[in-house]
Amino acid sequence: MKTDEDKFSAIWLSHSSISDFLTCPQLYYYSHVYKNPRSGRKITLMNPYLALGQSIHTVFDEIAGLPVEERLKQSLVDRFEHIWPSVSGKKGGFSTDKQEQEYKERGRSMLQRITHNPGPIIRKALKSKQDIPWFWFSEKDNLILSGKIDWTEYIEETNSIHIIDFKTGRKQDSNSLQLPIYLLLATKTQTRPVSKMSYWYLDRDDGLEEVPIPDFDDSFEKVMKVGQRVKLARQLHHYKCSTDEKNGCRACAPYFAIVQGKGEFVGIGEFNKEIYILPDEEVAL
Repeated sequence: MKTDEDKFSAIWLSHSSISDFLTCPQLYYYSHVYKNPRSGRKITLMNPYLALGQSIHTVFDEIAGLPVEERLKQSLVDRFEHIWPSVSGKKGGFSTDKQEQEYKERGRSMLQRITHNPGPIIRKALKSKQDIPWFWFSEKDNLILSGKIDWTEYIEETNSIHIIDFKTGRKQDSNSLQLPIYLLLATKTQTRPVSKMSYWYLDRDDGLEEVPIPDFDDSFEKVMKVGQRVKLARQLHHYKCSTDEKNGCRACAPYFAIVQGKGEFVGIGEFNKEIYILPDEEVAL
């Protein structure tokens, strides 16, 4: 039986790490394994898309634990305005004031849409006791699965939960393992069953887009297969670029550029990671 101490030597899987690995093993290495030899810290790349998504999700984090009647007492846009300075300018990867204002206005529009069509925001919700929910996915393989679900609505009539993921960008790929991973996490870290799952595309829709609930066993098998591939790659320290390009593929090239000293350090972020930005010509690789 694994103990809490064992988690420090485990391989942590999440939707982002699995997605990075499937996109390009070298991207996974730079994003989740590599540490700056001078500081011992992991690195991350900031860009305007991430800055916008991070700010919007922080708004939801702030209101998730509030009583239903208090969630909209303070304007969501005002909350957003208070949060935005943390990603303003270079900290958010913005190259010009105009670019920053365009993204900021997109964020305001999303939150105004929610204010006028609050849907699940003004219904009962459950907040995890863990900051980042996790469980032992495979003790044998030393794998932990973790992740943060955007919103968990409580459906009182059936004593079940509705998993909601807020999207600030493009439509989710139907082959994504995000919802299978959320199903596994919710089933293992909550006592109530999952009876519904939805996306909310905040840039375009006034309400939720319900999607089928994945099969639990199929979800477990799919994540296990990737987890074992990740484990093998880490054991062999073998993270080959998906296209084998000299300077990396489109996915891993920006991180390769940072490691080559072409990035600009702009601060320390979540999980004590060093945050870097790149000139536009480097990001476009």
